[in-house]
Amino acid sequence: MAEPKPEEISHPPMDQLQGLEYCIDSNPSWGEAIALGFQHYILALGTAVMIPSFLVPLMGGTDDDKVRVVQTLLFVEGINTLLQTLFGTRLPTVIGGSYAFMVPIISIIHDTTLLSIEDNHMRFLYTMRAVQGALIVASSIQIILGYSQMWAICTRFFSPLGMIPVIALVGFGLFDKGFPVVGRCVEIGIPMLILFIAFSQYLKNFHTKQLPILERFALIISITVIWAYAHLLTASGAYKHRPELTQLNCRTDKANLISSAPWIKIPYPLQWGAPTFDAGHAFGMMAAVLVSLIESTGSYKAAARLASATPPPAHILSRGIGWQGIGILLDGLFGTLTGSTVSVENVGLLGSTRVGSRRVIQISAGFMIFFSILGKFGALFASIPFTIFAAVYCVLFGIVASVGLSFMQFTNMNSMRNLFIIGVAMFLGLSVPEYYREYTAKALHGPAHTRAVWFNDFLNTIFFSSPTVALIVAVLLDNTLDYKDSARDRGMPWWANFRTFKGDGRSEEFYSLPFNLNRFFPPS
Repeated sequence: MAEPKPEEISHPPMDQLQGLEYCIDSNPSWGEAIALGFQHYILALGTAVMIPSFLVPLMGGTDDDKVRVVQTLLFVEGINTLLQTLFGTRLPTVIGGSYAFMVPIISIIHDTTLLSIEDNHMRFLYTMRAVQGALIVASSIQIILGYSQMWAICTRFFSPLGMIPVIALVGFGLFDKGFPVVGRCVEIGIPMLILFIAFSQYLKNFHTKQLPILERFALIISITVIWAYAHLLTASGAYKHRPELTQLNCRTDKANLISSAPWIKIPYPLQWGAPTFDAGHAFGMMAAVLVSLIESTGSYKAAARLASATPPPAHILSRGIGWQGIGILLDGLFGTLTGSTVSVENVGLLGSTRVGSRRVIQISAGFMIFFSILGKFGALFASIPFTIFAAVYCVLFGIVASVGLSFMQFTNMNSMRNLFIIGVAMFLGLSVPEYYREYTAKALHGPAHTRAVWFNDFLNTIFFSSPTVALIVAVLLDNTLDYKDSARDRGMPWWANFRTFKGDGRSEEFYSLPFNLNRFFPPS
């Protein structure tokens, strides 16, 4: 038998991911684009409903308050997504609610001054205003770092090697939102997981009018089937005598969104009243804004790859962070009860559908705005049990994580130095947040527990985030450990072409501003 040739053993590194049907600036037909946009909207509902459903009752809010917060969050998500895809990075990313803000927001909810308010509705309003004030102040961090190009300067210390654990843990770090939630209602979660994988992978070659309909619309088809199945179980009384927690995760009528939603309601700034400002609240929220910035940086790089674009230059990345800061400012003004970040699950859906078109995401933003105004219709879709979304997350978060691992092709993985940095950064990125989660579950407060609440919030928020811990460890090690003699091993010669806008000719095609605005805002 002949010896295999070197090119038959290894695969050459590729700047752009191959195998996508539509890349960032190519568009499917309008009918297909609208259907794909609706699919992204449905996926974004999971986080948009989950965060208010958890936080609003803690604040003393009612189901009516929860519906208004969900509507407001979706409305602002739509605006932020349009701004980001038009004027920010221009990558096909949905800008959604972020779990990174949970720690400082829960801290504000448990503020003794707010807890002392006896009337539940007034406590909800005053807590909401406190969260709004903290978000408005903290948004300045991303606005300043983004528009001053300071974040672009920081990213010069990020090599392909350093980005591997960060992007990977953007997906892997959300493992607690996957199968642990599926396990709360296995009779819905497991069939959903199997059906989604079957449609998107095993039956992807099934075509209707030359369209791979099962691969392209696996999410919406499988959700429809399993949602109908879950409704059948609910209507037949299968959960009538089951524990309350099981009913909450399995039943289709437990969200209480449809009955509480108004037919038409347009969210508007300061709808909850004038925001209140507290230095301690704002400082804790700044940590969440920093975490959101780091997680979004990893997500933008993953989205660029799944949209078959080249890596975003430092200037473009910084511009996107600036617009994301504007998005958090809007979150504070409208009162969404959380800040903004790139929706990881929607980035994963780009890979699952093999459609990285910017237009599809802009259409999904239109659906978010439209259905947030038409409350009853939006509430119907928002009543999908969260277990169904968790099953999909098992696949989509994994796709995003694998994009991070794909950056290994640009580095020397036969280097002991590189193996050490990636291994330690990924392990600590998973292990440290897990320690913080377990400690908090037992002690009902984070490991940082001093008299300075703002200091506790800052540290606990930073170390609850897997990508943030991975970035700290990876970038520190990568820039201090034999870094002068390892530029090639780190992937820096490949990376150098994409550090500036003019370093690669394709950047203009992917990242130029619309309406010829580059004349007024020339990229550096």
